[in-house]
Amino acid sequence: MNKQREDLKILLLQIRDDETTRQEELNEFVRFSQLDAAQFTVLDVFKTPAFAPNCIDGYDALFVGGSSDASVTQPDRYPFVLPSQALIQYCLQANIPVFASCFGFQVAVEALGGKVIVDKPNMEMGTYPLWLTEAAASDALFHDLPNGFWAVSGHKERAIAMPEAAILLAYSDRCPYHAFKIQDKPFYGFQFHPEVDTADLTARITRYQTRYLDGAEDLQHILGNLQDTTLANQLIAKFVDRILLGKTVQPTSLLY
Repeated sequence: MNKQREDLKILLLQIRDDETTRQEELNEFVRFSQLDAAQFTVLDVFKTPAFAPNCIDGYDALFVGGSSDASVTQPDRYPFVLPSQALIQYCLQANIPVFASCFGFQVAVEALGGKVIVDKPNMEMGTYPLWLTEAAASDALFHDLPNGFWAVSGHKERAIAMPEAAILLAYSDRCPYHAFKIQDKPFYGFQFHPEVDTADLTARITRYQTRYLDGAEDLQHILGNLQDTTLANQLIAKFVDRILLGKTVQPTSLLY
């Protein structure tokens, strides 16, 4: 018997070291997934840096959020990086659906054989148009998105090599790898933030401006150029409907 939306159970891996942002991120995933908060269980890696890969057993999917400051390139400093990679590998082998955003994207890239570097000169912070690859035209989540849809992106690390099994779906002018899926698996990674809209970004970047920005002028420039990200935000509900619940939508030829 197929599960209903209200039956789903999601494990959310959180890499946030302050309570305000942790709750904010959880609320974002709840809102855009159109699920209830009670359907999410949070694994806070700052409180529980060591965890077994099979902690996902009994859940219908793994969601992985972003990070306020942690880096996948520093596993010695952040002891939860290697367990997070092991969890990603376990999900892939067990065919457990994965929706990995920002830090989640980066840890998935590293876990599956790709490479992530720190690249501050090409940091993205704000809203950006994302361009689709030819593979997106037949993808379950991306086929009905227009080329050049807007999304929130905030990162100073990026992938320079993708896993061998990854299929690239989207990129930006500044970052060549923004979304991928693993062939024949219910596995998606997003360098951008499908869970963050412009209101969320305004609150978060204002809170963290001293971490990422040189001054108030940079903040005002970003906030003054924000674009609507509704289409990107809809990807989470699409993942629930089309991947977890198996609802089919006929691909269209909007893009090509």
